[in-house]
Amino acid sequence: MICLLAASVVVPLSVPAITLRWSHSVEKIVWEEDWADTPAGLTITASRVRGSGAGMEPALDAHWVNGAWTWVPRLAPLREVVLRRSGATADWSVCLQGACQPMSVFVGPEADPVTLTSCAGAPRGDAAEHR
Repeated sequence: MICLLAASVVVPLSVPAITLRWSHSVEKIVWEEDWADTPAGLTITASRVRGSGAGMEPALDAHWVNGAWTWVPRLAPLREVVLRRSGATADWSVCLQGACQPMSVFVGPEADPVTLTSCAGAPRGDAAEHR
């Protein structure tokens, strides 16, 4: 199960996989990454970008699928993924089973950084259930 950590708040998302979605700060092009909680750690299972430019070129093995360049990044499983929120761009979207909401729904708009991690390894602190 995947959790979001923000300061002492632990937010269990109650799903084994999520999609992170954001818009590039310069190009304003949507980027998505699918992440799964696996025994080895957080594993990126797909990336999608709806265009290219300014440091967001698709991988050489990407394929055009449903209006986006799609590929599986070659990245070892991670213990955590740290997400920064500058306030200069739109908030991250967290998609659970196809339904996307701004990250602020889960951890509040001022939380920075927010860490994506396995709930199995999340520190015990104030728990918050997503409503």
